[in-house]
Amino acid sequence: MKPKTISQTIPASAELSMLTIMPFLVLVVAASGSGIALPGCPETCGDIQITYPFGIGPDCSLPGFELSCKKSANGSPTPFLLNDIPVLEISLSWAQVRVNKSVTSSCYSPQTGSMISNTTNSWNLSGTPYWISQVQNTFTVIGCDIIANVSYGNETNMFQGGCVTTGCYSANSIINGFCSGLGCCQTNIPLEINSYQVTLLPWDYNSSTQNKSRQCGYAVLADSFETSYNEIINDKLYMQQQMPVVLDWSIGDESCDTAQANKSSYACISDNIAEYYSCPAFTRLKQNTDRECQIYVPYVIGMVIGLGFGTGLCAFLLYFAIRKRIELFEKRKQQKLKEKFFNQNRGFLLQQQLASNEDATQRMRIFTLDELEKATNEFDNALILGQGGHGEVYKGILSDQRVVAIKRSKIVDQAEIDQFINEVVILSQVNHRNVVKLYGCCLETEVPLLVYEFISNGTLFNHLHAEPCSLTWDHRLRIALESARAIAYLHSSASISVFHRDIKSSNILLDDYFTSKVSDFGASRTVQLDQTGITTGIQGTFGYLDPEYYYTGRLTPKSDVYSFGVILAELLTREKPNSVLFEGGGIVPYFISAMRENRLFEILDPQIAGDKGQRTELEAVANIAEMCVRLKGEERPTMKEVEVQLEILWRSNHHIENSFTSQKLEKKQPLPYDFTAENDTTRQYSLEQQLLLSSNSPR
Repeated sequence: MKPKTISQTIPASAELSMLTIMPFLVLVVAASGSGIALPGCPETCGDIQITYPFGIGPDCSLPGFELSCKKSANGSPTPFLLNDIPVLEISLSWAQVRVNKSVTSSCYSPQTGSMISNTTNSWNLSGTPYWISQVQNTFTVIGCDIIANVSYGNETNMFQGGCVTTGCYSANSIINGFCSGLGCCQTNIPLEINSYQVTLLPWDYNSSTQNKSRQCGYAVLADSFETSYNEIINDKLYMQQQMPVVLDWSIGDESCDTAQANKSSYACISDNIAEYYSCPAFTRLKQNTDRECQIYVPYVIGMVIGLGFGTGLCAFLLYFAIRKRIELFEKRKQQKLKEKFFNQNRGFLLQQQLASNEDATQRMRIFTLDELEKATNEFDNALILGQGGHGEVYKGILSDQRVVAIKRSKIVDQAEIDQFINEVVILSQVNHRNVVKLYGCCLETEVPLLVYEFISNGTLFNHLHAEPCSLTWDHRLRIALESARAIAYLHSSASISVFHRDIKSSNILLDDYFTSKVSDFGASRTVQLDQTGITTGIQGTFGYLDPEYYYTGRLTPKSDVYSFGVILAELLTREKPNSVLFEGGGIVPYFISAMRENRLFEILDPQIAGDKGQRTELEAVANIAEMCVRLKGEERPTMKEVEVQLEILWRSNHHIENSFTSQKLEKKQPLPYDFTAENDTTRQYSLEQQLLLSSNSPR
């Protein structure tokens, strides 16, 4: 086999880039004495430097030198050669690469009377630019009375070899760091081989029973300079799955004489010893070495002065030109992506409808993504108000100093997008004091962002189930009344009814004065006033979900009435609807049973049950709750009837007409909002119809 050479050109796809920055690269390589990857190609994989002709990715390497960067068995990024050989180190100066190779192992089987191989016992690098280094590696066998037969080969020759161990390995198997033959043996390997096959056999079948049980053999072709035989025996490295092996490599198969004709690319390296080695320009061989180059100052001092400034300036200008180009490209890419999402989320249709609806335009607008990123400091985690399985809600401050809550989903699917758009459609046409206000939305993301008024005091659920509870009976009765007003408004005070479909205490927000705000309309549905209900997919929260709706799929306004009845029971008892107290039955049968057995005051929250002066109110609200949660929807009241009953109860006991006599509420706490004075703004059917019917299928 001829001595190996390195005399190959750079791939055509990389030619222009290399020519552009070649003067700068020459100085860098000369100064550092190390190789580099091609421009635009990964320079490292994990802790390993990738140097040309090796490379990761298309057009980043010469043929046969392609690497793949993936996780190894220990989870760390590792370059792999020929798809499945882990690379440990690449050396340009020695034209070598250290890799991991599996250890061959076989054990004696009394049943078959032969050795059974447990791991692969061959390796073939034929047709690749690699061969096994004869200088760096040694073949070692460890085991009790083992014969190792080895077949080595290359494209032209085959070699036979092997070694025999006598006895079993022990602390005495190593003498002065070398294998003594007792339980271990070692041999050198031939020159210029790129394949081998190992066969392990026991040579003494008449050995003791103890030795038979230990008749396992291990063969390893490993880097002899990296691992001493003492370490192999004492640290049991032979039982590891892999050990390092050194491979030589070359580019082309020209002789040194032929390669020397082109001095600019010549770097002739023999199989084991450098017959001739030409260092790059402005360098020379380091003293007492045959392959290591170093900068020779007299060669370069003049060139550095002349070229250094010019090359540095060119590289500086080139860097900023490329960076500017990349930034411009990324900016255009992001803008196109925003336009794609805006169209996908039907932004132009929403713009047209808002423009035709002056009232909706005054209440909400379409925000840009840049505005909301500034409002939330790039969606800083420190500004998260709450989060769940579907996304997060951030606190933000708009440019007009309004404090807002911004809802962002982290689940990207069409159903989630439809829910967001559904909420935009509904809230853009709702104007009620006890319904959370939607200031606008952003349609430049894959899932729209919703911008609400900021409600500062959390949810009814959080207040009810905190210890101690901050809500007095006056608070709870007023929250119930205000929530009923909002739901009744949604059902019957506009040209199109809205069924909320997810009424629960965690969807009722409270401000600093405990004024209630009904929120989260993602699951809501709209129907014409002459419709009594619709058939749709089941959606809601168990514990609050109407059983009639659950079993029939028929959604009616009475479904919201049932959920509101559960909230009334929750306000009275402070028990969670799915509490373990109910043994799977839920709060409704627990509450109904207590009502029928005249045990109401046994299950009420002790914080409110002790005041005898409000027993009448408690019983009245309990009766309303009982009617709301009846199994048949036709036996339940409407939300308007529930609202009227709560309104009468509040007025008869709190003298609303003389608000100064209401001493039970905090001084700054406003009185209940008078529903009859509400200036309800009706919603426009055209916006609802065109947006929802253009995209939604029944939920």
